Amino acid sequence: MLKRKIFDDLVEWKTSSHGTTALMIDGARRVGKSYIAEEFAKAEYKSYILIDFGKAPKDILDLFINDSSDLDFFFAKLSAYFSTVLYRRESLIIFDEVQQYPRARQLIKYLVADGRFDYLETGSLIRLKKNVQDIIIPSEEDHIEMFPLDFEEFLWAMGDEATYPLIRRCFVEKQPLGAALHRKIMNDFRQYLLVGGMPQSVLAYMNGKDFEASDMAKRRILKLYREDVVKFADGYEDKVFAVFDNIPGQLSKKEKKYKLSSLGKQARFRTYEDSFIWLNEAMVVNTCFNATDPHVGLALSSDHTTQKCYMSDTGLLVTHTFKDQKFTDNELYKAILFDKLNINEGMLMENIAAQMLRHKRERLYFYSRSDSRRRENHMEIDFLITEGKKISPVEIKSGNYRSHASLDKFRRHFSSVIGSSYILYTKDVMIKDGIIHLPLYMAELL
Repeated sequence: MLKRKIFDDLVEWKTSSHGTTALMIDGARRVGKSYIAEEFAKAEYKSYILIDFGKAPKDILDLFINDSSDLDFFFAKLSAYFSTVLYRRESLIIFDEVQQYPRARQLIKYLVADGRFDYLETGSLIRLKKNVQDIIIPSEEDHIEMFPLDFEEFLWAMGDEATYPLIRRCFVEKQPLGAALHRKIMNDFRQYLLVGGMPQSVLAYMNGKDFEASDMAKRRILKLYREDVVKFADGYEDKVFAVFDNIPGQLSKKEKKYKLSSLGKQARFRTYEDSFIWLNEAMVVNTCFNATDPHVGLALSSDHTTQKCYMSDTGLLVTHTFKDQKFTDNELYKAILFDKLNINEGMLMENIAAQMLRHKRERLYFYSRSDSRRRENHMEIDFLITEGKKISPVEIKSGNYRSHASLDKFRRHFSSVIGSSYILYTKDVMIKDGIIHLPLYMAELL
C-alpha cells in the first residue's frame, strides 16, 4: 500500500460534510484515484459499493436510466447486484471514472439530498467539454485534485518516514542540513526525478530498485494517454500529439517558453489553443503562464498566448524524452544518478520544480520580458508565487551557477510588491545577497 496524503483530506471531507456534499477526486489517468477511494471506503465505512463506469454492465447503467426516480428501489437493486448491505450514514458509494457516464454525475444532486449514504466520485478528463456538455454540474459536489506522489510520499514508499520532518524543520528555520545528510537526500531525490510519482512506476521501482521496470510502467501510462487523445480529442488529435511530442524539445532549450514555430512556420496560437487546453485539463501537463505585470497581480496580467508547458510528472518526462529508444539508451538515467548536469538534466530540474509548486496552486506563473534596446528591462524569471500579499520570484539554477542577473533586475524593478526571493538548486540551504537558496527537494514547501 502506498501511503498518500490525500487520504487525510478524504477523512476531513467526511467529517465536515456529514453527507451534505459528494466529493469529486479529479486527476490524471493512473494517478491512483480509484485505489485511494477504495482504501478510504474500507477504512472509514461499514460497507461500500464501487461502480466502475469504465466497465459497468448494462444492467447497472439501466438503473440510472429507469430506476433513479424511485431511490428506494434504486438502492435495493444496487445492493442486490453487488451483494452488499448498505447502512444508513455508514456506507459509501463510489462512482469510479464517472466521466464515462455523465448521467450518474448529474444524479448526485438527488442522491445527496436523499441523505442516506456518502458519495465519492473519481474522474479523469473530467473538465473536458465533451464530458460535461449534456449535463448540469451538481452544486452539491466538492472537488479535490490528486497529483502524482510528491517527494515526501516517495520517501514513505521507500520506507523512510524520518527524513522529511527534518527537511521541513530546516526549511522553516532556513538552516542547512549538513553535507552528509544533504548528499543522501539528493541521492534519493535523483531517484524520485527518474522514477516520478505515478504509483505504478513507484511500485515497479520498489521491487529491487529496478529502473527498467519503472520505465516499462511509464511507457504503458504514456500509451494510455495517447489512446485518450484519440478517444477524447476527436477532430484535432493530430495537433494535441504535435504539442505533446514537442514538450521535451521545448524544455531542453535555455528559454523554455513554448515556441509554436517549432510546429510549423505557419503555426498560430489560435490554431493550437484547444490542444494546449486539452492537455492541461486532462492534467497531463502543468501549464505556466506569463504574468506580464506583477504590479497588478499574477492572474490579472496573465498572457495565455505565452506559456511554458511542463509534464505533470517528471518521471514520465524522462521516458517521454526517449520514447523512441530502448531503456538502455536513455542517457538521462546515468546523467542524473551521477550528477552530470547538462541542459537536458536542467529541463528536468525546472519540470520537477513546476510539478512540486503546482501541488498547492491552481495555476503556475512566470515572468518574461524582452527588450533589446534597454537591457535593464530584459529579464526571465522561472516562476512567480504569491506569499500573502507579496510576490516571490523563484529561479532554478544548477549548483555551480555564477550569477542571477535577471533575478537582481526583477527585484529592483518590482521592489514594491516583492516578498522573499528564492533560488532552487542542488546545494544546501543558504541565504546570500538577500536571496534564500534552497535545495530543489524543498520546492513543495514553498
